[in-house]
Amino acid sequence: MRLALYALTAGAFGIGVTEFAIIGLLLEVSRDLGVTIVAAGVLISGYALGVTFGAPILTVLTARWPRKHVLIGLMVIFFVGNAACALAPTYGWLMAARVLTALTHGTFFGVGAVVATSLVSEDKRASAIAIMFTGLTVATVLGVPFGTWLGQHYGWRATFWAVTLVGLVALVVLTTLVPQDRLRPEASDWRADLRAIARRPVLFGLLTTVLGYAGVFAVFTYISPLLTEISGFADSAVSPILLVFGGGLVVGNLLGGRLADRNLMRAIIGTLAVLTVILGLMSFAPGNQIAAIVFTGLLGAAGFATVAPLQMWVLSQAKDAGQSLASSINIGAFNLGNALGAWAGGIVIDEGPGLAMVPITAALFPLLAIITALIAVRTS
Repeated sequence: MRLALYALTAGAFGIGVTEFAIIGLLLEVSRDLGVTIVAAGVLISGYALGVTFGAPILTVLTARWPRKHVLIGLMVIFFVGNAACALAPTYGWLMAARVLTALTHGTFFGVGAVVATSLVSEDKRASAIAIMFTGLTVATVLGVPFGTWLGQHYGWRATFWAVTLVGLVALVVLTTLVPQDRLRPEASDWRADLRAIARRPVLFGLLTTVLGYAGVFAVFTYISPLLTEISGFADSAVSPILLVFGGGLVVGNLLGGRLADRNLMRAIIGTLAVLTVILGLMSFAPGNQIAAIVFTGLLGAAGFATVAPLQMWVLSQAKDAGQSLASSINIGAFNLGNALGAWAGGIVIDEGPGLAMVPITAALFPLLAIITALIAVRTS
């Protein structure tokens, strides 16, 4: 059973790397395909939108499939999509391949969590889910910096070939190690689920997720040009600095979960407030290389400290009805925030005050998220 959990972790690792690795390779992609850095950044938005719309649709369409078959099918799409990215002759081809790959993201984590809990006794279910999501954490801490290093030394296509190989390995181990479903899942009433999700408290929670995470990705999308063009780091320094971001991510993720267990709303407001302050102060950091490194780590910690509280809030507001679909849609909300942040950062660079002012502009998003959360509390 533990090997089956590690199979799920391998899939989560591959999905995490394919989503974030391109962030460290925007310069390489833009040069090779002859597009602007902002256009390369839109590749992140395209992936995020694919997750946003693909997660709830695939969750509903595959609701009655055996869960192992769903996971295998998703990993086949993942394998094909990343191979298509590696072979992409044009920007349009790469965008289409990224969107195809994104369709696997939300449903894999939603179904994978259910499968993980079915593999262990009831008192170990949370640990089983944590083991699976370790793949996503490791992808951000180690996989993304390694993918950046690989792409800078051997070309950005090499990174996608490496992720394709990870997908193939994950497909094999999922097929081999994950047990067959004992019973075919019963189809839920998706109309009732949608009615539950359409309740105002849930919608406010989803909007808070979108706004909070938009602030993170308005900066993180363009972290490579910020570090090289503003802070003056060499391209080769980006990968090690991303390790600092990953370290902050791990600390923030654990801290956010503990805070949410103690007091959910205080955790939401508090983590969003800290994120707002860090983004505001980060505008003064890029001119100093040491400060740039420190604030890159703080961005990871503050950004991912919001994840557990926001996810718990949406689940708690959904009550018993529609929790699976609400969880899937909230994953889409995080990615919609990614897309919104990447787009807003691009606007600031192309038509606004420029690259150096992206962080302070990004601080407006978590500030709006705090206002949204406070309105939700007062009107609930």
